[in-house]
Amino acid sequence: MLTPARRAALATLTATLMLPFAGTTAVAQTFPVAGKPLRIIVPFPPGGQTDVQARALAAKMQPALGVPVVVENKPGASTILGTQELLRSAPDGHTLMYTIAVTATQNPHLFSKLPYDPKDLTPVMFAARSSTVLIVPANSRFNSVMDIVNFAKANPGKLSYASFSLGSTSHLVAEMMQHQTGTQMVHVPFKGSADAGVALIGGQVDFLFDGPTTALNYAKAGKVKMLAVTDAKPYKMLGNLPSMEQAGVPNVDVAGGMQFFGPAKMAPEVVAKVNAAIAAALKQPEVDKLFVDGGTEVLASTPEEHARAVKEQYERFGAVIRRIGLKLD
Repeated sequence: MLTPARRAALATLTATLMLPFAGTTAVAQTFPVAGKPLRIIVPFPPGGQTDVQARALAAKMQPALGVPVVVENKPGASTILGTQELLRSAPDGHTLMYTIAVTATQNPHLFSKLPYDPKDLTPVMFAARSSTVLIVPANSRFNSVMDIVNFAKANPGKLSYASFSLGSTSHLVAEMMQHQTGTQMVHVPFKGSADAGVALIGGQVDFLFDGPTTALNYAKAGKVKMLAVTDAKPYKMLGNLPSMEQAGVPNVDVAGGMQFFGPAKMAPEVVAKVNAAIAAALKQPEVDKLFVDGGTEVLASTPEEHARAVKEQYERFGAVIRRIGLKLD
């Protein structure tokens, strides 16, 4: 039988052991904090696809959560500036970042002195699946992926391709294509997708792996031909466009997409609440239409599914970057 003294000691010990969990429970119970804005950091300039999607989601999340939801653009340094801002924030669910694959799966391999640890990013949701589209100028001699491959094999070093920048997805996917086909082509990096698109349409380069929204817009305007998509899954707005594997080049089916991360040490209960709020916003018909019209597919993943996807992409892009020996610092 426990004496009163031993009961008191046991109660004290139990209370002490529960202290580390007390803060987590309190945070979970108080999210969202009344009157405290929820910030969505977008590590790109205003007006791009990621920014437009984030603002559409913010507008739907605000009335549901009952607190202001604001989008803050923190562009620069391959999403590094926005990521640093996120990781300086409290893990209370009131600061998120909406970004693409480069942040967690490419930068760690591209920078030997990356000023953040990707393991400190808390996966919240893989919101939308997206892919790159292989495009050529409208007057190009090439009408299929194999047209490009066969010409490149017969004429090493004669074809050139644009990319958004060194180490960007548009660059790495083209490197995958060369590796799979044993071809040698000239890489011409630009400062962003707009400059790369202008160069392609102007005939300065032969092809480009472009984002779906701009590829669709160029195609609708009659400026380019779309040849293939780098994803095994179909996209509604891309019609019957073949995957790279269907077009004759396997192992280049790599999908990226828009993702929500939180700062380190977010309580699972908070992550779950934030995930539910984003998922509800993504289900709104006008939001879904915005995503689909831009050539993306709404996923609304669980945090666990997001974490698995990040791991898979990290390993896939890491293998490519190591093979070509690319470092950006």
